[in-house]
Amino acid sequence: MQSTLAIRKPPVRRHRWFERLMAIIATINFVLVLFDLSYIPWRDFYLREIPSLIQVYDPIKGIEPHRETQAYLNRVNELEQQVMQTGLESAEVESLLQDLRSRSNEMIEDNPFALAKKSGALEKIKNQVRDRVGKESAHQAFNQFWSQAYLSQAGWQQELNFFNTETRPLIQTNYYRSLGINGKFFDEFWLLDLPFTILFALEFLVRTFYIRRQYPNFSWLQGMLRRWYDLFLLLPLWRWLRVIPVTVRLYQSELLNFEPVRQQINHDFVANFAEELTEIMGIQVINQMQGAIQRGDLARRLFHPGNSRPYININNTNEVQAIATRLINLSVHNVLPKIQPDLEALVHHSLESSLNQFPVFQQFQNIPGLSRLPSQISENLAKNLSQTAYSNALKAVEDPVGTELTTRLIDNFGKALEVELQKKDNFKEIESLLVDMLEEIKINYVKGIAEAGMDKILDEVEQLHQIVRR
Repeated sequence: MQSTLAIRKPPVRRHRWFERLMAIIATINFVLVLFDLSYIPWRDFYLREIPSLIQVYDPIKGIEPHRETQAYLNRVNELEQQVMQTGLESAEVESLLQDLRSRSNEMIEDNPFALAKKSGALEKIKNQVRDRVGKESAHQAFNQFWSQAYLSQAGWQQELNFFNTETRPLIQTNYYRSLGINGKFFDEFWLLDLPFTILFALEFLVRTFYIRRQYPNFSWLQGMLRRWYDLFLLLPLWRWLRVIPVTVRLYQSELLNFEPVRQQINHDFVANFAEELTEIMGIQVINQMQGAIQRGDLARRLFHPGNSRPYININNTNEVQAIATRLINLSVHNVLPKIQPDLEALVHHSLESSLNQFPVFQQFQNIPGLSRLPSQISENLAKNLSQTAYSNALKAVEDPVGTELTTRLIDNFGKALEVELQKKDNFKEIESLLVDMLEEIKINYVKGIAEAGMDKILDEVEQLHQIVRR
């Protein structure tokens, strides 16, 4: 059994090289899509490990250095150069330190990291400076850090080195990202994706045209639906869904072997679906039977077929009467001739046992030559009785009058049985027993399916498929 989710491998084609080429191109496009989706969350990693990539890809995402935090870092660079030129105690250095203290307080208050969702980086920066100078307040910590007295006491080279190695990388992670006219972040990835989209669109149209030539009765829509999964390659949104056509193409072009995965998916899906469907169908059938018995449909159908509620009859035949007639005919024509010797033996034994009980026949056993008289009499009588009974039954079946009498017998039997069943709530008791029996069957049916599961059946099906393939 194949699930509806499965994609069958197509037959071998003459242009397998084209299938593989397009599968490789689709894979490259999907890798590019995954990189684009990961760029913002992983930008810090790319910034740390591949700085040149940031310079190339930031403009595509509309990312540029944040003016406030970038100016802060530029001020630190100026401070480092000024200290090296004029010394730590110069007026120029004090002016730069004053500006850094002011900018630090503004950075704490305004949180320029919020737009890039980097507020966590700001918290790390404040914790680093507080721990460095031993202050609880971030404002006081920055004011002390950017002071001549602290840098002179702690060593300005050591402190600036700490800032450049620990704090600067966190500040550099901040950025500004411009917004488009639609109110969303600027993003020009579509320009990189456009050549792939055009190529996939042309391929999709050619494939649709080719499918319509193979199946002239197909419309354009039906032809497109034959390759429905390729539509994900054309969508400008939810690009991650391209994993579906890429996986299908790699599988169909035999570049990757997804057969074990496909078989496992089919196995799990079919097992769960088949188990639930089997349970539902079995329970539904038993519930219908229980309902028919509780409503009295069974009794009305058996004994009053003409008065029962609307019932679909496909052949205008009373099946109960037809089955009974057929069973009688089979019994007379086919069964009785085969069991006639057994019937004769049984009748002979019964008659002989009865005759041996009479004193007269017991006396014959003591007379020479007459000891087998009781046995011969019973044997002849049994044979005559069985043959006569069979002949009469055969005549009754073949004779129209006998057929009418048989039909009357069946009808009278049904009426008599109905009368007896309706006495003292006999039929109600039988109905109750039938409903309880079906309830037990239903419970044990579901229990059996739950215990056995569908794994064994599916394994047998897979073995049969392997035999067929071989």
